[in-house]
Amino acid sequence: MLNHISIGIRDMARTRRFYDAALEPLGYTRLHEAPGSLGYGRTAVALWISIAERPVPADEKSGLHICFDAPTRRSVADFHAAGLRAGGRDNGEPGLREDYGPHYYAAFVVDPDVYRLEAHCGQAA
Repeated sequence: MLNHISIGIRDMARTRRFYDAALEPLGYTRLHEAPGSLGYGRTAVALWISIAERPVPADEKSGLHICFDAPTRRSVADFHAAGLRAGGRDNGEPGLREDYGPHYYAAFVVDPDVYRLEAHCGQAA
């Protein structure tokens, strides 16, 4: 349904380090870089990141989060670990979320700009 999503950030170097590390285990790479913008995806950019004068304010009650497809459960765990090492904070350790479905395996981190992120694998173990 969606072609891409764009988010605004304040610190490009910090954000580049975080997303390069956190998305690599999921098979996403930086496909675009220009002054003030980054683009990540597998074959086409699906996540655009740009310096913004007024990024969306953090609001944990908003329900807003971005969920990335993960090829394996291991990649979900690696996304979580890499995100924490790269300056993110934990928002839900890797594990089954059976209330979402019998094979819903996910992990959650909050990036340095306070965007809530999820990696999800729906395959059975």
